[in-house]
Formats: sequence, structure tokens, C-alpha cells
Amino acid sequence: MTTTAPRGTADGRAAEERTEERTRAEVREHRRPADRPALPPPRGDLSEAVTDFLLGRSRSLPGPRAAADADPYGEDLHLALHLAYELHYRGFDGVPDDMEWDPDLLRLRALLERRFEDALRERRGRSGGVREVFDALLTEPVDGSGASHYLLRHGTLDQLREYAVLRSVYQLREADPHLWVVPRLRGRAKAAMMTVQYDEYGCGRAEQMHARLFADLMEDLGLDSGYGRYLPFVGAPALAAVNLMSLFGLHRSRRGALVGHFAALEVTSSPAASRIAAAMRRMGAGEAAIRFYDEHVEADAVHEQLVRRDVVGGLLADEPDLADDVTFGVEATVLLEDALSDSATRAWEAGTTALRAPLGVGDGTGDGTGDGPGRAHVPTTPPTGGDGDASRRSG
Repeated sequence: MTTTAPRGTADGRAAEERTEERTRAEVREHRRPADRPALPPPRGDLSEAVTDFLLGRSRSLPGPRAAADADPYGEDLHLALHLAYELHYRGFDGVPDDMEWDPDLLRLRALLERRFEDALRERRGRSGGVREVFDALLTEPVDGSGASHYLLRHGTLDQLREYAVLRSVYQLREADPHLWVVPRLRGRAKAAMMTVQYDEYGCGRAEQMHARLFADLMEDLGLDSGYGRYLPFVGAPALAAVNLMSLFGLHRSRRGALVGHFAALEVTSSPAASRIAAAMRRMGAGEAAIRFYDEHVEADAVHEQLVRRDVVGGLLADEPDLADDVTFGVEATVLLEDALSDSATRAWEAGTTALRAPLGVGDGTGDGTGDGPGRAHVPTTPPTGGDGDASRRSG
């Protein structure tokens, strides 16, 4: 039997406040445009061909040579890949739902995936075992660098808003790509994965979902929290990091790599989240903005041991031959998260924007050339624990 606290008592008032907050959250969700995001402007021949194909303007798509010649970390490839992947999430305005499984588009996507993944694997050095890889992630250098360190020490409110825009492509869908792995796990790994994901999705409360908390953060910073709103402003470094999740998640054969990706994020998130929260307080950000990072400081610190012991440990107890895939997932995540962090930091240190165009100016398009925000500048040496920002959703 369910009991209800009497009105006027402390418990009753708390229950009423929770109900009112849920109602306000539902109203916000209803008012937020349910429309799918608009297709962004293309950034080269590949993304232009995919855009024309999705809109029915052409039935022709590039072949193997075009994919093989593409910059594996460049704007054109990563926008084209993102367009193909987004069909498995919310899709785009004006694009039919059944394009998700179009065989011609899937063939091109496979070519782009191969180009991207081959480049990532070429960056691998001599990998240690799973234990060594995770131990390296937990090493926090005293004089760390990267976006969260920069924002804490030197960042401005405008740079903080840019950082939120860069992260929005991932954060507004947060855990969704990781759920692809659930039917591919069993036993201890599956149970632990769902325990963590229950937290990510607000423990049954829509207003507590982490993607909702990030939308609140954006609104508190004066940004539009619409899904996909800032895709034209987000360059290849951010798209590559997000595309990696879909690459791993949509392929059963990459289940070990997706677990490695998930574990790298959960294990290393808390310190960077703490720095971002402190940076926000220094800059006078609102409570809704700070709350997202405070939540990750607490939640991911709790998740760390559960993920290492039961998600990774459970998977490898069931399928020990996936150990190298797990380490690849960790290393690729560190590589791309470091590239994104370094790209933003270099831009801010140079006194320019970390986006493809400043917020409020133009539509975010540009030629995507050079080594700044328009390309994922990937280091030539394999990661060994990063700079303290590596592989962090929040850093």
C-alpha cells in the first residue's frame, strides 16, 4: 500500500515540491520544439553528397576511392559520418525515417568508418594490458593542461559557453550510444551496466536525466538547448569524439571497444567535472549550470569501481578474448578527447573562438581547413594517461 505524507508536514511539502518540479520539467519538454534538427551546411564533397542523398536530390553517393582519400580526422568525413549516424537517433527534418537502413548509405558509412577506425588503430603503440591502461587513466598530473584546467585558471564566461556548445552534440543524448551494448552483454556486466545507466537516466525521474540537466545548464548560460541546434558551429574534433561512440555502439563486433569507451568516461570524469564546477562558480554561473557538473563529481566517483570491477571485469570473465578491444576503446577515447580539449585550449590561448564561428555570428560554416577547430589534431604518440582532461565527458 502506498502512503502519502500529510500536507503541511515537511515530508508533505517536499513531496509537493517534487511534483511541481516534475510538472515544470514536463512543461519545458512540451514547449521545447519536438522537430528534428535541420541538416547543417555541408563541409566538402562527402557531406554534400550525403546531404543531397538524404533530401532526395541525388541517388548517387561517393565510392571507395573518395572515402580512402578523405582526411580521417577532417571536417568533411566527420560531418558525413555524423549525418549517417544521426538517422539512428532522432534523424533530421525533411529526411524520411526509412533512410536509416538505406543500403547505399550504409555502404558509404562502412567505407567512412573503415577510414576512421584504420587511422585510429595506426596511432596505437604497444598497448599494455587492461589493468595498465586503466591505471594510467587514474594518474592526475600536478600541472595538468587541457580545457578544464584552462577554464578553471583563465577561462571567461564566453569560453565556458563555447565549451558547452562543443559538448552539446554529445551531452544532449549522453548515454544513448552506450545502451547499444546492453543486449550484447550478459550476467554481471549487463546488471552493472544497467545500474550505472539507471543513474544516467535520472533514476526514473525525467527532470533528473543527465541530458536534461545539461539542457538546463545551456539555458542557464543563455544558450539554446534544442537538440542539434549548434551542429553547424561544432567542428571535427567534437564530431570525431561523438562519432566514435556510434561507431562502437552500432556494431556488435565492437562491443569490447564500447565497454572500454564507457569505462574510460566513467573512470576519469569526476576530477574534470570538479574543475568545471569550480570554474563556473568563479565566473558566477547559475545553479542550474553548476548542478550538472556537481552531479557528475558525485555520481562518477561512485561509478568508477562498479565499472572497472563489474562491467569491464564481468565482460572479460565472459569473453576474455575481448581484452584488446577494451584497451583499444580506452585508447581511442583518450586520443580523441585529448584532441578536442587541445583544440579548444589552443584557440582560446590564441584569442580566437573554439567554434567554427563565434556564437551569434553567421551560421557556423567555414572552410574547415587548417589545424585549429576545423580538424582533429591527433597526436602522433599513443596516449599514456592524458593531461588530466583525457576521455572526460565533463573535461
